[in-house]
Amino acid sequence: MPEVQPVPTVLTVLTTTDSAAKAEELARSAVEARVAACAQVSGPVTSVYRWEGAVETAQEWQVLFKTAATRYDALETHLRARHDYATPEIIATPVVRGGADYLAWVGRETAG
Repeated sequence: MPEVQPVPTVLTVLTTTDSAAKAEELARSAVEARVAACAQVSGPVTSVYRWEGAVETAQEWQVLFKTAATRYDALETHLRARHDYATPEIIATPVVRGGADYLAWVGRETAG
């Protein structure tokens, strides 16, 4: 019988934006709204992508949120309401392992 994998209870969620100030505001507002336990801003990074038929290069800042899987929909709604990109990058990755105390903290901080 195959091993049953536990359903992830914590996600990391990534988005990008075009300024450090916007990235910090997204991070701060999500934590204040309790849709993320914490968020890390890093950058600048160079992004290369195709948009409206042309290959573009831009400087962006990444924001990595830690949230409970049950709060993903609320976090996505929060980001879409505050993001100024027409098609913001919002990518969730399951946390498959982690320190039990840290994962419990994420759950408590996002309990809403």
